[in-house]
Amino acid sequence: MRADVDLVVPVKTLRRAKTRLVGVTDDRPALALAFALDTISAALPVVRGVLAVTDDPEVAARLRAIGVPSLPGPEGLNEALRFGAGVLRARDPRSVVGALQADLPALRTDELKLALAAADGRAFCPDRQGTGTTLLLSAPGGDLDPRFGAGSAQAHASDARTLLGPWPSLRNDVDTAEDLELATGLGLGPHSSAVLCPVGG
Repeated sequence: MRADVDLVVPVKTLRRAKTRLVGVTDDRPALALAFALDTISAALPVVRGVLAVTDDPEVAARLRAIGVPSLPGPEGLNEALRFGAGVLRARDPRSVVGALQADLPALRTDELKLALAAADGRAFCPDRQGTGTTLLLSAPGGDLDPRFGAGSAQAHASDARTLLGPWPSLRNDVDTAEDLELATGLGLGPHSSAVLCPVGG
């Protein structure tokens, strides 16, 4: 466990989430929520704390039920991350603040633990395509300075160490049906599995 690491996890309003997965399931909002629950549940054992930034009351309620606090935040991914990082930094000026994407339904706790242990100062983990970012960590006491969006891996690599693995579950964020197929091969978390393969379904 990294007792000095606190993570911000941004979670979109469910009705706006995962629009590229239309057709994969009849209940896309439920799948987006399941992704977030599996991601955060996998992270909890190896960090000091997680703060979600979400405007969705259902997300907030489900996270509260597993002991994860949330706050509404500003529009925009980087704006939400800066807001959450500021809240965490105010609590501990010397900690490592991280941003973890909420769509890692196959995330393995041991793989995240390895990535956190490998980080020495500002660092990030690119997605499997090598263009996006799934995890960003500040230096101890440093600014998170998120640059998510198109080409975020290159933007973060300008001043952060690249964490390449091996941790495939940390690099497999899910935006498309192909991503989901690969995540399923790695092994989905229980919430995502329940939505995609309901008992008796």
